[in-house]
Amino acid sequence: MITAIINGKTYKVGRGRQPGSYILDGHETSVDVIRLQGSTFHLLLDNRSMTLEVIRTNPVTRMLDVRVNSNRYQVQLKDRYDDLLHELGMDVASALKVNDLKAPMPGMVMEVHVADGQEVKQGDLLVTLEAMKMENTLKAAGDGVVSRVAVAKGQAVEKNEVLVHFG
Repeated sequence: MITAIINGKTYKVGRGRQPGSYILDGHETSVDVIRLQGSTFHLLLDNRSMTLEVIRTNPVTRMLDVRVNSNRYQVQLKDRYDDLLHELGMDVASALKVNDLKAPMPGMVMEVHVADGQEVKQGDLLVTLEAMKMENTLKAAGDGVVSRVAVAKGQAVEKNEVLVHFG
């Protein structure tokens, strides 16, 4: 059995007794899947036809962004090992959580792109640092909220000095 969390709602999914059938929250259902092209599939789910397109995947967090017909869904897949790791505090979410952004080298803060209390997504620009006559744009390693910006434009920083705190 795996757990599929779809737009915040949890479903238990497993293989059914018959070929091509699955157990969905305790109910056996028939599923037929045909790949159309690339990441687009045709599903026949209990005699209902639908098109499924996988828009984006993150294999580390096991998140999928999918479109079924014209509706978009966020799907996270978990198995019993994910649940066990979560209970032990060793899950991917804990491992990816970053509390501070530190300067990778000594330099000068050229630009601060965030403010206290701002929500950031993975890949968002945080700070531009000039080091060794090169500009380095530091980005968010994951989603979070800036609790405090510890530097200002024009400030000199040392290696491993905290630039941004996350809370």
